[in-house]
Amino acid sequence: MFTGIIQTIGKIINIILYKKIYSLHIKTNKKFIKNLKIGDSISNNGCCLTIIKLYNNIMIFNIIKQTFNITTFKKVKVGDYVNLEKPIKINSFVGGHIVLGHITDIAIITNIKNYNFSKILWIKPNNILQMNYILKKGSICIDGVSLTIDKKLKNKFSVNIIPETLSKTTLSKKNIYNYVNIETDIYTRSIIQTTKKLYNHNMKYFK
Repeated sequence: MFTGIIQTIGKIINIILYKKIYSLHIKTNKKFIKNLKIGDSISNNGCCLTIIKLYNNIMIFNIIKQTFNITTFKKVKVGDYVNLEKPIKINSFVGGHIVLGHITDIAIITNIKNYNFSKILWIKPNNILQMNYILKKGSICIDGVSLTIDKKLKNKFSVNIIPETLSKTTLSKKNIYNYVNIETDIYTRSIIQTTKKLYNHNMKYFK
């Protein structure tokens, strides 16, 4: 699990496809990579990936075709940057919210409002059903970043990006029509899905 508090930014230096498995090479700083080992999980733009090889300050991950197709990794290229976070420890302070690293959808940025030291992103999920789990003032993970939903319309929502987040994540580099990974809040999903099942179950007895 993760918290959505980005620890550093990495750079994609190579993408290799071999036998339907993609190999993603991420270069980062030596401070972040220190004490990591093969088999550790790292959040890459919100997607939980397992380290299969380490050398110098480079991490290598495998991405199966299914994960590649349902995330923004199908759109990235060499030279792009990604948000990185190590898994949360049991005794760690949770500064964001609980993030599983399981992408629920990709979404497109439809509008950006820039201010002196902050910006507002309007984001539209590919699957409109994701809006069922997006609640005003609720939590959401955008490219691995824990954010609070500001406004919600029928098919899109907005988030405010503060100066600290802009300076430490790739969200500062986003443009209109760029795609991002989103993970809706696990607790919100669980409550809504459970309530729906109970409602449907009870309605059987009123027919």
